[in-house]
Amino acid sequence: MHELSWPCSRNANRCSLKPLFAPTTPRCTPWWPPCCKRRTEGAVRTLRDPTRGGLATTLNEIAQQSGVGMHLQEATIPVLPQVAGACEMLGLDPLYIANEGKLVAIVAPESLDAVLAAMRAHPLGQHAAPIGLVTEDPHHFVQMTTRFGGRRVVDWLSGEPLPRIC
Repeated sequence: MHELSWPCSRNANRCSLKPLFAPTTPRCTPWWPPCCKRRTEGAVRTLRDPTRGGLATTLNEIAQQSGVGMHLQEATIPVLPQVAGACEMLGLDPLYIANEGKLVAIVAPESLDAVLAAMRAHPLGQHAAPIGLVTEDPHHFVQMTTRFGGRRVVDWLSGEPLPRIC
């Protein structure tokens, strides 16, 4: 779930965030424990931290490195309403916003329900959701079906995530 936030300031043992439009909570809790058992059973194929570059960049990296494509469903990507509103006001795409304390997992289809149950049982995984499928694609594109039924390429971020002016 997206939370638009300022950069994380870290010291030796803790992380503090000052989120914009979201409650202040630490986001440095390790995700590995709720996923560890499923990982060893072979259900989880890939785990990634989408902090830098957000969800879009993370999925493009996975697709490129794995030689696959991806097809997302925009309506299933959990984005807080206040984040969507802030991004709209600032002209930013929430798919490229840093996501501290979040996790992207590529999971075997037959294990999806079990992995989701394990993630949702953890306090930080309450909003875990399947957002798309890995596909065969020689071009390694990440594509998305929009809320309106159209289709778009979720491309690599080019330059800084600056607001759109018009």
